[in-house]
This record gives sequence, C-alpha cells and structure tokens, in this order.
Amino acid sequence: MGRRSPRLLSVSGLLLLFLHHQQIYAQEGILHVTGDGSPQPTHDYCILYNPLWTSLPSTLDNATSYGMENLTTRQLCSVSDVPPSGIKDKAVVVVLGNCTVIETARIAQNSGARILLIASKTGLIIPKGNRSTFKDMTIPVAFVRYSDITGMQQIVGSNILATLYTPPLPMFDYSLLVIFLIALFTVALGGYWSGVSEIEDLKSAANSRDRDSRGKEDNASLSPLSVVIFVVICCVMLVLLYFFYNWLVYIIIGVFCVASALSLFNCLAALVRKISFGQCRISCCNRILEVRLVFLAAFCIAMSVVWAVFRNEDRWIWILHDTLGIAFCLNFIKTLRLTNFKSCVLLLSLFLLYDVFFVFITPLITKSGESIMVEVAAGPLESDEKSDGNLVEVPAEPSAPREKLPVVIRVPRLDFSALTLCGMPFSLLGFGDIILPGLAVAYCRRFDIWTSSSYIYYVSCTVAYAVGMMITFIALVLMRNGQPALLYIVPCILLTSSVVAWSRKEMKKFWNGSNYQIMEPLDDGVNADNSGTAPEPSEVQ
Repeated sequence: MGRRSPRLLSVSGLLLLFLHHQQIYAQEGILHVTGDGSPQPTHDYCILYNPLWTSLPSTLDNATSYGMENLTTRQLCSVSDVPPSGIKDKAVVVVLGNCTVIETARIAQNSGARILLIASKTGLIIPKGNRSTFKDMTIPVAFVRYSDITGMQQIVGSNILATLYTPPLPMFDYSLLVIFLIALFTVALGGYWSGVSEIEDLKSAANSRDRDSRGKEDNASLSPLSVVIFVVICCVMLVLLYFFYNWLVYIIIGVFCVASALSLFNCLAALVRKISFGQCRISCCNRILEVRLVFLAAFCIAMSVVWAVFRNEDRWIWILHDTLGIAFCLNFIKTLRLTNFKSCVLLLSLFLLYDVFFVFITPLITKSGESIMVEVAAGPLESDEKSDGNLVEVPAEPSAPREKLPVVIRVPRLDFSALTLCGMPFSLLGFGDIILPGLAVAYCRRFDIWTSSSYIYYVSCTVAYAVGMMITFIALVLMRNGQPALLYIVPCILLTSSVVAWSRKEMKKFWNGSNYQIMEPLDDGVNADNSGTAPEPSEVQ
C-alpha cells in the first residue's frame, strides 16, 4: 500500500495543491422581523451580504425597519415586474430570474425599495458581480434562505417589518490560534519525518552500496523542471475548475478520499511498526502480510468512507476532515522531496506569483469582477438560479448543500453568537499553505543530515514559517479579510534559510543540495545512536 504513495500523492497533489488560498466568505448578518400580533412577535434569521458592496448597522437600535414585500412568485428583471402597488420604502424579497444580482438591485433601487433580499433555495451564498456598472448602488443586498421566507408568515404574521444589522465580530478569534498550532505542528512533524526517512535511506545505502535503492521506491523528487511543470498544471487545473466546477469537484473529492486513506495508513503504520509485539503474519496471494496492518488499512478506509458520506455535516465532521487533512499533508511532505534550495526558491516563488495573479489580477478580467481563486474556493456562483420561463418556481424544501473542495483545514470560529443563526462559521487554511512551506522545511532537515549540522536549518526554517503565519494572521485581523498566506510565509522562509546558509558559508552546498549528498560508504547506518546526523558528505563538484 505504501509503495504506491509517490505516484498517487503526485496525482493528488496536482489536484489539491493548486488551491491553497484562504477562502473569503461574506459577512454574516441578521434579518430581524416583527409581526403585527399583540404582543408583537419577533424572530431573527441569518443573512449573508457582501461588505464591499454595502455596510449595515452594528446594532438593532441603530437600524431602520421597513415593510416587507414578498415578490418570490415573480422575477424582478424589468420595471414591468414591479407590482402596481409599488415597492417604495419596502424591503423586497425576490428570487433571481433571467438577470443578475446587480440588474435586480438596480431595478429595486430605482423603484424606491430600501432593502433587497434574495431568497436562495440552495443555501446562503455570497452576493457577487461587477459593481463597476452600477457604482451608485446604495441599497443593501443580502441573501436569505428561501425556507426562512416561506415559514416567516406562520411565525410572525402577514404584515412584516424587516430590519437588517450585523453584530460586530471580535477583533481576534481563538480558532486562528488552533489553526496556527495545527499548521506549525504539521510542518514541523512533516519536516522531521522527512529527515527520519532520509536517515533510513542513508542506512540502506551504507548496507547495500546503493543509496537510491530504497529512496526511489518510497519517495518522489521534484527537480526545477518538474517544479515548473507542476505549477503550469496547477494553473490549468484551476482554470478548468473555474469553468467545470460542478463536475470536477467530485473528482477532487474522490481523489481526496483515496489519498487521505493512504496517507492516514502511512502515518499510523509508521507508529505501529515501532511496537514490538502483535506482529502476527499471514500468507495471502504469495505475499506475507501483518495482520495488524491489514486491520489498520481497513480502519483508514473506513474513516475515509465516513468522511465521504457525512462530509456536509458541519457540526462534527470537521474533526475527521482535519485529521485526514493533517495526515495527507504529513505524508505529502515526507514523500515528495525537493532536491535542492534552487527548487525550493523556484517552487515557492512561482506559487507566490500564482497566488498574486489568481487573487489580485484575475478580478480585472473576469465578468463578475471576482477572482478565479475566490470563486473556485467558495464554489460555483449560485446567482445561476435562473429560469427559462417567466415564472421562477422554487421548491419549498431546500436542495442539497453545495459541494466544496476538501482542500482546507477547518476550525469552527469560537464566536458562539453566530452559531445559532448562520450555522457554524469556520476559519480556514488551505493545504498548500502547509505543504509548500513544509517541503522547504523538509529540505532543510535533510540538508542538516547531509552536513552534520544538527537541527540548525530545520529549526530556523520552522521558526520562519511560524513568523510568516503570525504575520498572516495579523494582516487578517487588521484587514478583516482573507489573506494569501504565501505572500507573507515565502519571504520569511527564503530569507531566513538564505541568511543561515550564508552565515555558515554553505550557500553553494545549500543551493545545489543533492549534488553534495554523501557518496562515501557509511558505517553502521548514520550514527549508531540515531542522533539524526550524518558524517560530512563528499563534494562531487
């Protein structure tokens, strides 16, 4: 099972690594409705709105109430769709027809409406679109669940007053600290595991006089040319996902199920093999199998299947999702090896440019005005709720949740007031923001082994990653918006590693990497005390 990991992880990496930007979600808000009963019944509902489009009051006392006009039985794509009684000074509720959110908002505002609520049958989504064509839009636009609108009259009555507001979020959420610890643990452990694997390879080389006999079997390497090809393929796949998301998302989910099960097995098997008892073996298909590893494989497959079945159960599945994600990242960092610092610089720099282009440049060329990265991360635009006829028919029951790409570490935000209405909000960090720096940390650990420099490069690179993550979270708190983590992590790692190599007068060795690996026979496998260091290598150049 483990011997196929390089090929499978290379394929899964091409499918998963390309999307490592933190997802950017709209601001949650509250729709407060009041009925005409005595005493007046009230109820609160969750809404999503785009804070770049409009701002809402932070308290209910500062908000203004408007009478609600339910127009979910007709489209609001032309002035003729406005009812004869008008919608002036109303909070209008519509479902999208054969027009965009911006076009509907323009008609509503020009007709005197004060609030536009879009009832979504597929769950709460983000108002999107290029506002450059309607820069004078002042009307608040928000998405609300269609099921909430249909059940509203039974709760508060027929004459409804609607009020929109958004409670302020705390300046810092402790879920970011949890994500920071997960990311740092995964990168540090993945780099250390890569070093352990390197020591085992060197031991095998000393015994067999062929240092590649084991490494080529269990690990895969990325040369500079492979890095360039890797990044190009990632770019192509991201664009394909942008246009064919509804089909490709299931391929990504399937690959993640297989790769995460394999990764969890490899991680746990490395621990199980350290246990000296319970090594019962059986013969099957001309192979000798350890019974405990067979049961372990069944357990890992079961965990992956459970995740696939319950992947949309946000309340608890995030624990299993993060466990599988950590295992995937660890196994990827350990298995995929960068051969030199040149490859590290090339990989991280190209993905930094990739981040900047797809996050900051593509909004200038897409019709919606949104970046390709954000749209793929958040899923397909649900503004496609359009009908070919003159009447938009929306079922009373909500449809299945939209599928999301399983390429992030997810931790619930510890803002319990938001859980009651808007479900469970999450703080997110993409796998690529862990794996890509982790490959550089792993290279530093292996270089420590090649040059008998203890843990100097490994520790300094890990600390640099921690600093880069902290800067990312500081920017996240200050800007109140999702941040491309590599924008801060890459400079920290590359500069720190370069300074350490330069100060130790090892920059040439560090830059060329494997060209300076050990060529001499090793005695008793890289220090009999397993200290994690190797004798000084001989230069071949």
